Amino acid sequence: MTERKPRQQSFTSWIDQQIADAENRGVFDNLPGAGKPLNIKPTGDGDFGQAWIRDYARREGVTPEEFLPTPLKLRREIEQLTEIVGEMRSEAEVRETFGDLNRRIIEWRRIPVGPPIHVRLVNTDEMVARWRAAQAAKATRAPAPGAQPAPEAQPAPRAQAAPQKGARPVRRHTWLRRLRHRPPRSSQLGTNRQGRR
Repeated sequence: MTERKPRQQSFTSWIDQQIADAENRGVFDNLPGAGKPLNIKPTGDGDFGQAWIRDYARREGVTPEEFLPTPLKLRREIEQLTEIVGEMRSEAEVRETFGDLNRRIIEWRRIPVGPPIHVRLVNTDEMVARWRAAQAAKATRAPAPGAQPAPEAQPAPRAQAAPQKGARPVRRHTWLRRLRHRPPRSSQLGTNRQGRR
């Protein structure tokens, strides 16, 4: 099979010759399921092609996620990694994992293949903060060896912290609010053109 097709021979006759040679050698003898019909039952739409793909994926152990387009795979990976960020071993591992994920998202954004679905970059610092919070929670849950467990106490209600003198109020996402309340760009261009005349 590693031999090349002779120049004077067409592809179809060369392929037919390869198949005939394999039959003569007995390559197709004793194959599993030989002479039996395919066990494919299409669902309600009666599409045998889709049924064959599902059957093939089941037989080969292919997970359904591998059939997803790239943006949906990336979103699913973001969800899965966000759930297990507390189980990672170190802060460096968290940064490396999410840095690699962000790199793949940027690569996909450069040449998007598949449906036009926006995939947001992951805030690595936020994931590190989640990891630190999970590590702190693990440390408080696991008592020190030889120490007696403390009796369960009711948590005290959280009091609001008084603002410090001279502290600036935290303003978040003001740029996003401005962007949402801005008129569409096409209407701005129209008013600018009228003003120039």
